[in-house]
Amino acid sequence: MNPTLSTCPACGEALAVTRYWCPACDTTVEGRFHGGPFAGLEREQLAFVEAFVRCEGKLNRMERELGLSYPTIRSRLHDIIRAMGYEPGAEERPTFSGAERRAVLERLDAGEIGAEEALRILSGESE
Repeated sequence: MNPTLSTCPACGEALAVTRYWCPACDTTVEGRFHGGPFAGLEREQLAFVEAFVRCEGKLNRMERELGLSYPTIRSRLHDIIRAMGYEPGAEERPTFSGAERRAVLERLDAGEIGAEEALRILSGESE
């Protein structure tokens, strides 16, 4: 059995999965299916993700298993994160409504909290 293709071998554009077939009962299901977050990864990237899971995300174990340096492993992991549409190291910050932000600034203006405390609250840092 061949691995799932994610790009067209002729033009390089993304392929759409439109049919599944069960060899046991000969049932065919047709439609338009989403391949999930890993569908766009290349074969080597999928093998890396499999090793990552097998090693429980421990990069030092991956160094030994794959025979690669720590910086190389981090670089490959970052490439996969980007391929999945995320930015490595980008921390999600809490979103505040305009009213919540104003409330913090009003507390600062009233002297209830200091500038450092206001910055801590607005940046989402825990106490």
